Amino acid sequence: MSTTIEVINPATEEVVRTVALASANETDAAIARAQAALPAWRAVAPADRARLLRRFAAAVDADVENLARLEVANSGHTIGNARWEAGNVRDLLDYYSAGPERLTGKQIPVAGGVNITFAEPLGVVGVIVPWNFPMPIAAWAFAPALAAGNTVVLKPAELTPLTALRLAELAGEAGLPDGVFQVIAGKGSVVGQRFVTHPAVRKVVFTGSTEVGKQIMAGCADQVKRLTLELGGKNANIVFADADLERAAAAAPYGVFDNAGQDCCARSRILVQAEVYDRFMELFEPAVRGVVVGDPAAESTEMGPLISAAHRERVTGLLGDSPVAFRGHAPDGPGFWFPPTVVTPASRSDVLLTDEVFGPVVAVVRFHDEAEAVAMANDTEYGLSGSIWTRDVGRALRVSRGVEAGNLSVNSHSSVRYSTPFGGFKQSGLGRELGPDALDAFTETKNVFIGTEA
Repeated sequence: MSTTIEVINPATEEVVRTVALASANETDAAIARAQAALPAWRAVAPADRARLLRRFAAAVDADVENLARLEVANSGHTIGNARWEAGNVRDLLDYYSAGPERLTGKQIPVAGGVNITFAEPLGVVGVIVPWNFPMPIAAWAFAPALAAGNTVVLKPAELTPLTALRLAELAGEAGLPDGVFQVIAGKGSVVGQRFVTHPAVRKVVFTGSTEVGKQIMAGCADQVKRLTLELGGKNANIVFADADLERAAAAAPYGVFDNAGQDCCARSRILVQAEVYDRFMELFEPAVRGVVVGDPAAESTEMGPLISAAHRERVTGLLGDSPVAFRGHAPDGPGFWFPPTVVTPASRSDVLLTDEVFGPVVAVVRFHDEAEAVAMANDTEYGLSGSIWTRDVGRALRVSRGVEAGNLSVNSHSSVRYSTPFGGFKQSGLGRELGPDALDAFTETKNVFIGTEA
């Protein structure tokens, strides 16, 4: 029997919609439909598959404002962010629509014949999407997976299913065949677990916590199932003394407080060279207090609420009695609000320097030289992203090579572009998404030798 969940607006605490959650049997039925649709989908001529993906992109483009408003109500994202996120889905579909005609394989010179390789689709792909960025992270997986000839069953997070369900409707309106792209809302312990255990699902794509990612990885090992993991982060924003301090301090709030800090790429540790620490903090305080927190539907809002009451309690618990240097502002009344908060831990073992808070809390600490900065940045089990602020090109390159993270920015906080690879070192994940090579993650290489000697 299906159960239901009430989708709550985190800015108002009002019920937006009631959504049915799929059972294990309903999940199996969706996987069976995807498996049945696979032969015809992989046989679609590359140019025709590309055309269908472009039609899907056009349908998303025509629905951007509706998708954005859905995300504001469901996730508490600011309207500006939500429009960008819906547009990112469109852009990903456009970008990977070039993929079907570029799965070219290779001709490798060998003796006695001709050797060629083919990029074959894996089959049914199960995608498990988190609640922090429901639209773009879904498209990171389904766009290249569909382009490569796979069928997709996607499970959105229980808290944030609305935009994913709408994307499935748009795929149907664009002409994607039945069963090729399905979205089923459900619990991770039910739907997600069937992706792991069902033999017809040939790959699982998971974005979420490192703890759950480890469980999925262990489960997939039983069938040697292909897997991509994008997990947690405890990212460093390193500010050297020679940096443009005004620019670094002005940008720092948006490197950590965007989406209320609910971002695995959030620069939640700021490492500042000792001789400019006091000046940086003088500049940082008004920048933090200037972050506009409020109604996410308002055009001027820069930060919305946390996703749920339970998550707000978790963030509050992690903050504990840590020394607060200063805070920004947040509304009173209904909604899961939490103000931008800057702490200055006395110990490097402080939980706010070691654990992923996933909220609008940033820890600022001093370092003395380049070697110490790199060592402090690497003093974590994670390795997803980070920023380096310096005017010295040589230092920028040295530190970029020294920091153990998959995505670094110099004099900026940009981590994600659909045209460049994204993923983490260490316990931040496994594999890479996005960029020109993402199709490789959804194909198997088949090698064929054709003897030509008489």
